[in-house]
Amino acid sequence: MSHFDWLSELLARYQDEHILVRRGSATALAPAHLLELDPEDWGRAAQVAAGYACRWAGVWAEPRNEDFVITAALAREGDHLLLRTRVPLSAPLLPSHTPYFPGADRMERHAQDMCGLVFSDHPDPRRWSRHNRWAPDSYPLRKDFAVDSAPLPAEPETDYAYIQTQGAGAYEIPVGPVHAGIIEPGHFRFQAVGETVLNLEQRLGYVHKGIEKIAEGRDAAGLAKLAGRISGDSTVHHAWAACMAMERAARLTPPPRAQALRAVLAERERIANHLGDIGAICNDVAFAFAFQQFGRLRELWLRDNAACSGHRLLMDCVIPGGVAADPTPEQIARLRGAVDPLRRELAELYPILDDHPSLEDRLATTGILAPEIAQRLGTVGYVGKASGQDIDLRRDHPYAPYDRLHVTSPLFTTGDVEARLKVRVQEILDALDLLVTLLDTLPGGPVNVPWQAPAGGGEGLGLVEGWRGEILSYVRFGGDGRVTRFFPRDPSWFSWPALEQLIHGNIVPDFPVCNKSVNGSYSGHDL
Repeated sequence: MSHFDWLSELLARYQDEHILVRRGSATALAPAHLLELDPEDWGRAAQVAAGYACRWAGVWAEPRNEDFVITAALAREGDHLLLRTRVPLSAPLLPSHTPYFPGADRMERHAQDMCGLVFSDHPDPRRWSRHNRWAPDSYPLRKDFAVDSAPLPAEPETDYAYIQTQGAGAYEIPVGPVHAGIIEPGHFRFQAVGETVLNLEQRLGYVHKGIEKIAEGRDAAGLAKLAGRISGDSTVHHAWAACMAMERAARLTPPPRAQALRAVLAERERIANHLGDIGAICNDVAFAFAFQQFGRLRELWLRDNAACSGHRLLMDCVIPGGVAADPTPEQIARLRGAVDPLRRELAELYPILDDHPSLEDRLATTGILAPEIAQRLGTVGYVGKASGQDIDLRRDHPYAPYDRLHVTSPLFTTGDVEARLKVRVQEILDALDLLVTLLDTLPGGPVNVPWQAPAGGGEGLGLVEGWRGEILSYVRFGGDGRVTRFFPRDPSWFSWPALEQLIHGNIVPDFPVCNKSVNGSYSGHDL
């Protein structure tokens, strides 16, 4: 495990740029390091970090008394660094990180819409999360905004200025936000010539749920339940990240058996979603056989989830201090017994995927995300791994129980739909190996410890490798033991912009398979 060997070099570069840095508490947000900056150094600090090949991982703001406290997360070599500054509520002006990290674009606009921050040199001043539902001077994440405030009537967004393409033969194709399939809403605005896509612009936020606002005032158990509903297909990983943040704030360590069972749940969630995605990718190019077979395998996997946890998607299994229930020996045997039959079926199905010319013709060289663009956008998970981004927290900065396991992580550089499918294929096999080790060496003992809120408040950071990639959760408690700020960052914040880039030059009919190969979470993005 790296211990910020690169941090001293970065600090030296900050000093060379005359950036004033003050170290925060060494333990407040461990394992990340915290550096406090003057507001005027905020933009230059990002510029230096970008030049040092850091990855930008998120930003959030919180009103505290008469100030905004703004925190940004950077990552490198599996470690995380937090930059923090303060600006007065009366003049919430700050330089933008977007000129140096394009992946910061939408999250900064989200902070602008929810808090009223102003990023002075942000290249795109348009709203992102507001959707005309609040008055111009009303900001939902300020403390004077009541959670039950009535939104304005829903009106069409006639004033959102989409990018226009000019020229002979160029035309627009609007898609959504309501789709023909049973999926969540999102708008896609294509500019094309013939069938070739020149540009794609997304508009998301239609299922904004107010997660950050309704987290305020909750106790730890209530926050864990809420986190598990940020994105239903990532309930284990989001709940784990939130619980990890709370446990770090409270200096509480779950028992070894609980840690191992969390990983069992997480790897089962990973496998179920990858099985579904592989089938859906094949279905989008009319390979119905694979769609049916992988859908069948996913259904059998989910039935085992229900039999052993009470919920097909493993909802509410992860709680502060551990897991909600201890599986019986019979349930553990069932989970272990499901591994080998799935492995045998996959051994027959995977060669069919590899040796099917019509499938390869549709997937290879389709939707290419170049490694340099993936790096600039900060993509993680299977989208990043297919484009040369070798990032996996379970391996690079392992948390229990992965710190005692051997985690392998697939990596490709072609960046096309085929590579994103191959990452999923290999991650399923790797996850099956992890499940065997976890279930065969499951520690004894309790599966949770009693929750004790941090005395006098506290803050914590949770970092978990979700099935879509790195999930980051920040939690701060008040003196009453209740949550005062919760920020969950789903990896979809970075994969959605990647979809806009990888579709360039492809034909319009290939958009469905490109979209499914990315499979960003609308709900995980639309907090």
